[in-house]
Amino acid sequence: MVLRPKPCIRSFSWNGALIMNVEKKIRVLAAKPGLDGHDRGIKVVASALMDAGMEVIYTGLRQTPGQIVEAAVQEDVDVIAMSILSGAHDYLFPKVMELLKEKGVEDILVIGGGIIPDEDIPALKACGIAEIFGPGTNTQDIVGFIKAGLRR
Repeated sequence: MVLRPKPCIRSFSWNGALIMNVEKKIRVLAAKPGLDGHDRGIKVVASALMDAGMEVIYTGLRQTPGQIVEAAVQEDVDVIAMSILSGAHDYLFPKVMELLKEKGVEDILVIGGGIIPDEDIPALKACGIAEIFGPGTNTQDIVGFIKAGLRR
């Protein structure tokens, strides 16, 4: 399912000539790796990202790390946002990072969320996950993190 907000086009006049400035939208792949069957949280986040002007491609439930990486490459995304509740984050998130590295993809910001114990977060960040957002995170914090992370 591809969820696309309307294009953002601004125009202005310079000495009578019309000049158009088309902003590139941030493209986000929202994914549910593993056997999770609950996707309310990722849909809430996807909606907030779209409201913030981002383009969101939602892969649906039960995606393998390979499917997530392949979709990210095919869709030329800026961000991969994964959500997991099953407890398999310690395998699935690093596997996505490993596959991205194997494909030579180094310019995608990868974030995670869901039910992830605090003691597991340092290892996930060490493998390349930029940030982990837990239950109750304000969606504007996620939007701000993505925008700030892509400016670097």
